[in-house]
Amino acid sequence: MHYSLLDLAPVPEGSTTADALRNTGALAQHAEGLGYHRYWLAEHHNMAGIASAATAVLIGHVAGLTKTMRVGAGGIMLPNHAPLAVAEAFGTLATLYPGRIDLGLGRAPGGDHAVMKALGVHHGRAENFPNEVAELRELFGAENPNRAVQAHPGAGTEVPLWVLGSSLYGAQVAAALGLPYAFASHFAPAALEQAFEVYRRYFKPSETLAKPHAMLAVNLFAADTEGEARKLRTSMQQSFYRLRTGTPGKLPPPVDDLSSVVPEGAIPQVNEALRVTAVGNAAQVEQQLRALIATHRPDEVILTGHIYDHAARLRSFEIGADAMQRINLAQAA
Repeated sequence: MHYSLLDLAPVPEGSTTADALRNTGALAQHAEGLGYHRYWLAEHHNMAGIASAATAVLIGHVAGLTKTMRVGAGGIMLPNHAPLAVAEAFGTLATLYPGRIDLGLGRAPGGDHAVMKALGVHHGRAENFPNEVAELRELFGAENPNRAVQAHPGAGTEVPLWVLGSSLYGAQVAAALGLPYAFASHFAPAALEQAFEVYRRYFKPSETLAKPHAMLAVNLFAADTEGEARKLRTSMQQSFYRLRTGTPGKLPPPVDDLSSVVPEGAIPQVNEALRVTAVGNAAQVEQQLRALIATHRPDEVILTGHIYDHAARLRSFEIGADAMQRINLAQAA
């Protein structure tokens, strides 16, 4: 089972966007050495704590710093962009780094209504999502002399497409188009079980994918001790609470007592949204990952985690990679 990494290029309090981008480059190189199969970056806008807004640009930077690992979008919010522009950008990336670029596609705006207005996005664009995904697949295919517009670069690159989602809608689109499906279980797990079931039941084989391929997203907070790992997690818990209450900002430092910075009544809601999480020392993380894999039967796991300290973040993904390697060895035995 491949294990991959999702990075939103978090910007911790007290640091700059430049620091965050340097950390992303260092993490990507570290991840490649640890055997991570994909390194995905996600599109978000108007968020001081996330530095991956210009996702395609950052993908090119990461691909240039690495050698073999696949690099891609997890994802590009398609309603924000014309399919031709996406095809040209990712066609360029695929031409520069052949066989290494992925394109995950979502239908959310990646921001609020003000962001949509600033991007010039019409509210109805999301309704055309399946057609635009199909159009992208055609633009990445062989040149078609009957098309008025071709993607140059892009045509013939066959960039692999993924559908992302946190509801049944994305599962239905991925199944109908015969595309791999990644579920946003790391922050919106409510429909996880049903979405995977719908995707697998209604999947139609395509020229690029013969059977369903489902990716499970898992938050990872791993450290040498359970206490340290649980403290690391409090940064993301604080950040998620602030986002949900309309006060997003940079990633806050961890705290010993989460209730000192997040109201006790809100903590269960935060933890429920972030329940697809592995937290603890190496043995605990491995046990939790095994349980999640046994329950949801993913074809691939993608690990993520907003951790304030860069060295601690590197260590967390190192422990996660070791755990996935042991799980794979056990399954192969």
